[in-house]
Amino acid sequence: MNNSHFKDVEDEDAEFYVYHVLTGNITTEIHYHSSAQLVYAEGGIVHVFTDLKHWYLPARCFMWIPAGTPHYLFSTSPKVDLYNFYMKKEEGESGFFDEINIYSVNELLREMILYTKEWNGKITKNDGSKYYFLKALKGVLPEKRDKNLAFPVQHPFPKDETLLKIARYIHANLEKPLTIESTAKEFGMSTRTLSRKFKETLGMNYVRFLRALRITRSLELMLEDKYNMYEIAMMVGYNSLSSFSNIFKKVIGVAPTEYQQKLRGDR
Repeated sequence: MNNSHFKDVEDEDAEFYVYHVLTGNITTEIHYHSSAQLVYAEGGIVHVFTDLKHWYLPARCFMWIPAGTPHYLFSTSPKVDLYNFYMKKEEGESGFFDEINIYSVNELLREMILYTKEWNGKITKNDGSKYYFLKALKGVLPEKRDKNLAFPVQHPFPKDETLLKIARYIHANLEKPLTIESTAKEFGMSTRTLSRKFKETLGMNYVRFLRALRITRSLELMLEDKYNMYEIAMMVGYNSLSSFSNIFKKVIGVAPTEYQQKLRGDR
């Protein structure tokens, strides 16, 4: 993803700026801008880092990033299409527009986003129908998002160098048991030290962090549509389908089979 457009987004007359990346394998530098950003993923999963939080933006979902929020994006999904809309804040905006979150989209909003696939660059009143289309798209966001399926997976992102190495190790070995004892031993520290490091640095315990990585990896595998649910459960470190299903429903809010059916129904 080319970062050169960030400067253009700041133009005073750029009430809207459109920049879509339809090639997969996305990486940006950390940045912020005076415009809010709507990020929509069509396929794959995009990792969004904001301050100390690590968000997961899955396919058929959009993320609203308020103006002035430092963030960067990362994705290794080869099939992800990333739609970016930059929108200047208008007088009197509040509520939804001030809150960072991820939402599922309904079919109308998805079709509106996909309609702009060939658009690129600054869009002002001089662009006529494009400008008013984006005004309409922005206007329906608070009511046309799927409020019942807001995507809840997020967790603090470890900036501590040792914890970052541990997080990468965990992500690369999710199919293994990965107890806190075995991970602490792998990095030459005591279980107590590792436990304290997670709580003091991330404000969460090791088990919760591991669970978040496992569930988000399962979402990526579901999107590949190559594995059955039992295979996915094994690949992310659960020794039974029932235990995986219970944890998945606790984190996401719906059973994994129901979530996968929704993904297939949206294609």
